[in-house]
Amino acid sequence: MALSPQQLTHRYQRILESMSEGVYGLDANGHATFVNPAAERLTGWSQEEIQGQSIHQFHHHSHADGSHYPHEDCPIYQTLITGDSAHRDNEVFWRKDGNCFAVEYSSTAIIEDGEITGAVVVFKDITERLQQQRSLQAALQQVQQLKQHLQSENRYLQEELQQQKTSTELLGQSEPMHQLEEAIRQVAPTPSCVLIQGESGTGKELVAEAVHRLSQRSQRTLVKVNCGALSDTLLESELFGHERGAFTGAHQRRAGRFEQADGGTLFLDEVGELSAAAQVKLLRVLQNGELQRLGSESTLKVDVRVIAATHRDLTAMVRDGLFRADLYFRLNVFPLQVAPLRERRSDIPLLIQHYLQRLARRLNKPMPTLTPAQLRQLMHYHWPGNVRELVNVLEHALILGQHELRLPALSSDISPEQTSARPLSMMDAERRHILHALDYCQGVVGGKQGAAALLELPESTLRSRMKKLGIR
Repeated sequence: MALSPQQLTHRYQRILESMSEGVYGLDANGHATFVNPAAERLTGWSQEEIQGQSIHQFHHHSHADGSHYPHEDCPIYQTLITGDSAHRDNEVFWRKDGNCFAVEYSSTAIIEDGEITGAVVVFKDITERLQQQRSLQAALQQVQQLKQHLQSENRYLQEELQQQKTSTELLGQSEPMHQLEEAIRQVAPTPSCVLIQGESGTGKELVAEAVHRLSQRSQRTLVKVNCGALSDTLLESELFGHERGAFTGAHQRRAGRFEQADGGTLFLDEVGELSAAAQVKLLRVLQNGELQRLGSESTLKVDVRVIAATHRDLTAMVRDGLFRADLYFRLNVFPLQVAPLRERRSDIPLLIQHYLQRLARRLNKPMPTLTPAQLRQLMHYHWPGNVRELVNVLEHALILGQHELRLPALSSDISPEQTSARPLSMMDAERRHILHALDYCQGVVGGKQGAAALLELPESTLRSRMKKLGIR
């Protein structure tokens, strides 16, 4: 049964009233002819208030920032002129209470007998949808940052694995080494900054590794930076990271070493080489746990324990205005002093044995024989380059020799300053010399590999001297 025009109108009215989207009916002049209940709820204006009025003046008069939205620029009214449908999802409608909401709307012309007689506007509030989109974008951005962080950390760890030493244990049984190891055990469990001082080649990096290994952060990364190996700009980028375009060659955002060490430990080797600008930024991180990447205005929070090392006299640098006093005191919470090799000569036989084994494996050579004369030569050398120089000398000698070492010429130059600084009696010197030989021979006295042969003494004479000196 066909419906009458009145019945059809009633049915369409019911459909419009039941829609969740707001609907406006407009005449050819853009004046409201119909407002459904959803539109009243969304805007706060009733049909009685809008009927016969220009809806642009009610809900579309301004952009989101409050700037004027001219009537002639309104896509809805362009539809009434051109007949072309319009769709927007990046604008706002204004409510009666003065607030606005993000809106998605479409306007469709009503054409009768070839003439535009009005338009229908359908709209909905998309505030929640945009919030979800922003939340999703923020989450995706965070995931991307975490991905970059993990990629950066993975690259760093791969580099570390390639350079990994077969052993990072501190070697030595001398009194300076015992004191150093005790100090490490005391400071390692704390979150305090540590400043490691000592001459080049003494093993400051190994000390930093020992502190980290015994700390509560041992399961996280120990990130290392040599502050003396990079220019000022590259060093700041290395430490604090940079944004894309921060400087020439910065083609993408990069996390710095502080971000990579978040939750772990950062080792700043040769910290005395930091520029004045880098010192200021480092001080800020130590004070507030905050940093800014180069080229960024946003602040990042990090939780990093800093271990610094230097061969320079930072006290003198502070006095000369070359190093910030406030940064020095921040770093020097717990100083560790690494003794030069000439002040712990009793450790030389143990170091020789350890590094010869490592070098022989690496060079695929048999373990060489070290003669007593060669040991004396190595024991009496001054070692200005410390353990690093010792390792280089042993590697050079191992390359030249086949089954024995071929040592280069080394002068016996125990400095007069050292001798006068730590005077020993003849008996103490003899006792120490015998102990060195016993350490090297792992306690064996007689035989070809014993201490007596090493010292070129009859076994009975050595045992007699040991008894007299109280050596067991």
